[in-house]
Amino acid sequence: MMMIDEEQQALLKRASEERELIFHRYSLGLDPNNEVDPWENPTYEIYHITDKYGFMHDSRLPDTRDSHEVQRTKIELERDKKWMKMLANWNSHHEKLRKRVFKGIPDRMRWPAWKKLLNVDELMISNRDTYQRMLDLSRKYSTEVRQIDSDVNRQFRDNLAYRERYSVKQVSLFNVLNAYSVYNPELGYCQGMACVAAVLLLYMQEEEAFWALNTLIVDKKYAMHGLFIEGFPKLTRFLEHHDRIMSKIMRKLHQHFIKHNVDAILYSIKWFFVVFVERIPFSLSLRVWDIFLLEGDRVITAMAITILYLHKSELLRLKDMDSIIEYLQVKLHKNFGYNDDYVVEALERVMKKLKDLKLDVPPPAKVNEFPTKPLGEFIEADIEKKIGRRRSEYTDTEKQVINDVILRQEQNAIEVQSNVSYETSECATGDAYSMKTYQSITSLATSPAISSSSLYSNGFIVTNIPISNLSASSHSTTTITSTTETTTSATSFHIASTAIANADSTNSTITKWTCNVNDLHDDLQQLQLNGDDTLYQNCENNDRDINGDDDVCKQIKHVREAERDIVNVSDHDDEELSVENTRL
Repeated sequence: MMMIDEEQQALLKRASEERELIFHRYSLGLDPNNEVDPWENPTYEIYHITDKYGFMHDSRLPDTRDSHEVQRTKIELERDKKWMKMLANWNSHHEKLRKRVFKGIPDRMRWPAWKKLLNVDELMISNRDTYQRMLDLSRKYSTEVRQIDSDVNRQFRDNLAYRERYSVKQVSLFNVLNAYSVYNPELGYCQGMACVAAVLLLYMQEEEAFWALNTLIVDKKYAMHGLFIEGFPKLTRFLEHHDRIMSKIMRKLHQHFIKHNVDAILYSIKWFFVVFVERIPFSLSLRVWDIFLLEGDRVITAMAITILYLHKSELLRLKDMDSIIEYLQVKLHKNFGYNDDYVVEALERVMKKLKDLKLDVPPPAKVNEFPTKPLGEFIEADIEKKIGRRRSEYTDTEKQVINDVILRQEQNAIEVQSNVSYETSECATGDAYSMKTYQSITSLATSPAISSSSLYSNGFIVTNIPISNLSASSHSTTTITSTTETTTSATSFHIASTAIANADSTNSTITKWTCNVNDLHDDLQQLQLNGDDTLYQNCENNDRDINGDDDVCKQIKHVREAERDIVNVSDHDDEELSVENTRL
């Protein structure tokens, strides 16, 4: 038996007292004698600023309901009746169930429907008294109390159910997470679990949420154990599959992300960990949860692609990492830009298309994504965990995760550079990128986007060439020439391009140009600003005959032709996900 010195004894005693104090505060709940720091209970108004899910908003909600909302309420009441009949005669494989889930489970029916989908009632009957036993053990031995308490205190604080410190739902969330950390000691607790359990508790009672959480974690249909276990093996597998889909059917956006060092791990952590909660409007995330509980984790892959496809045009207009990450993490949560029904219809089309392409599910999971030890058997933690001492170094598994992410990005960059040759590009996985990925991996709960400059250049070389040395344009190099007021030589922008071998080979055209349509447009603007404005306008407006001796007009003509070619190919880039090709 390992000997414990006096210092360790003191640390163990302090950890035990701290655990007991935290549990005592939660047991007191809303008792006026309970100690609550002033900052933990911000003031708030109840009327007019909460939606039907209990979330508060900065702006006031309208005092009266419009005709559309009244009509939706009538429809939902009718659907309530249909769901009550279906729940009374439950058949999880009935096609009518699938159709109604995709239409959206009425909010009042989510409690019984989710319990049916997650098999909660049967688990409670077959595991009677297990939850209470785990909760009692956690009060004595849980090593996750401090972290759980911290996460409970910041989870859904803009929701009335969790707004007040030590409220009923806060207490339930604290209990569920501590009990499960003892029930599944191999997993323990990971920060993302708080959000998952909090969503369940909005519709379930405490013990129901415990068993629902267990189903999501251990059932192979959802298999969230692989997301939360050390090393995050399922996250790595799904990110690789996400990149594979992007490279096949959303090539242009995929290249755009890599050019600006936007790795999927920077924007999709909460997509995979908590099924899009706090990344899209809550009403839409509930619709996705409905389908997720019915169909399983393949829905997450399809929804990720759906989000990117619906917002592809806007994302392509953003030219740096920070703006892309902010758009995906913040702006879409506030305003998604499409109504929920439209998004779910698009999701259904994408799911069908991915299935047709055999991309709907990632490669098979490995053994380490599932529990390997019995559940519900108490295993006492080692002394380091009891004390709560933080590790000074990362484990081999955590280091491997970081290396896997960096390697995946390097492979993506190589793939893009093999298709598109940037004349002055640098490796997309340089020190700045590696550090960003490293920081993101070590803070998976918040997935911060830390500012960094793009390591790619714009694809242009600016040189000074005497006017006498300029030659007519060739098919392999386009030269835009402009005179300047400050120098006798002309500044020429060399837009490196490769000749199009065959006019019919449009499928490969976009990968043979090193600058996109936006870069070309920027060059023409630069020419207009720095060069002879009159000459530029004559070439643009009067459609000058390029067979003459005017080199500048020839270069403008070549750029405009290249611009049109790229636009034509870009339109074909994502045909795989167009409405016409994905219509059911």
